[in-house]
Amino acid sequence: MFKALRNRLWDYVRLMRLDKPIGIFLLLWPALWALLIASEGRPDPKVLAVFVLGVILMRSAGCVINDYADRDIDCHVKRTRDRPVTTGRIGTLEARLLFVLLCLAAFRLVLLLNTLTIMLSLVGALLAASYPFMKRVTHLPQVYLGIAFGWSVPMAFAAELNAVPPIAWLLFTATVLWATAYDTMYAMVDREDDLVLGVKSTAILFGDADRLVVGLIQLMLLICLVMIGLQAGFSWFYYAGVFMAAVLVIYQQGLIRYRNREGCFRAFLNNNWFGAAVFMGMLLDYMFLV
Repeated sequence: MFKALRNRLWDYVRLMRLDKPIGIFLLLWPALWALLIASEGRPDPKVLAVFVLGVILMRSAGCVINDYADRDIDCHVKRTRDRPVTTGRIGTLEARLLFVLLCLAAFRLVLLLNTLTIMLSLVGALLAASYPFMKRVTHLPQVYLGIAFGWSVPMAFAAELNAVPPIAWLLFTATVLWATAYDTMYAMVDREDDLVLGVKSTAILFGDADRLVVGLIQLMLLICLVMIGLQAGFSWFYYAGVFMAAVLVIYQQGLIRYRNREGCFRAFLNNNWFGAAVFMGMLLDYMFLV
C-alpha cells in the first residue's frame, strides 16, 4: 500500500515536472530581473515571496495543462511517451482538477498584491492555459511561450511600482526573445517526431536556417540587455554579467552545431546559466555600485 501511494505521488510530481526544475528557473529569472530593476535592488520581501511561489505554482499548472492537451501526441514521441497522463496513470479529469487547483492557489497569492498586478495576472493565466494548444495552429508556439513566460515582467513592475514603465516592456521583449531562442533549441530535439505527427514549431519553420535564426534572435536579446543596462544606469558589474551571457550564447551555438538531440537539449538546459549570469550582474551592481 505504501509503495502504491508513493508511486501515485511520484506520478503527480512528474506531471507537474517538479522532478525537472529547469522550467521553474527559466520562468523565475526574468521575474527576478524585473523585481531587482523595479525596486532598485531592494524588492519587497512579500512581493518576492509571492513571485517565487507563484512561479512554482504556475509552471506546475502549465506542465499539467500541457500534458492534458498533448495526451494523444505524447505517446508517439520518444521523449514523452512515459508521461503520466498519456499512459493513463493519471486521468484527464484529475489533470484538469489539478490545473484548476494550482491556478487558484497562484491567484490567491496574487490577491495579496495591488489591483494592477491582479488584473495583469488574469492575462497571465489565460496565456498559460492557451499556450499548449498553439502548436496546433501556428508555427510560432515558442514565441507564444515567450509571451507567457515574459508576462511576469510587467506583473513584477506593477507589484513594486503600481505602474509598468517603458523599461519593463523592453525587459519583456528581451524575455520573449530569450524564450523563443531556448525553446526552439528544445523543439529541435523533437523535430523528427513533430514532422511525423504534424505538430508545428519554430524548429520546423526555420528548417535548415534554424541555427542562423536562433543566433540572430540571441543577438537581438543581447542588444536588448545592453539597452536595459543603459536605461537602468547599470555599470560594469551588469555588463560583465551580460558578457558572460554572450559567452554562453557562443557555447550554445556550438552545442546545436550538429543538430543532434543530446546537443540541442544540453543547449536548452544551459540557458539556466544565462539567466543566472544576467541576474548576478544586476545583483552585484545594486549591491556595490548603486
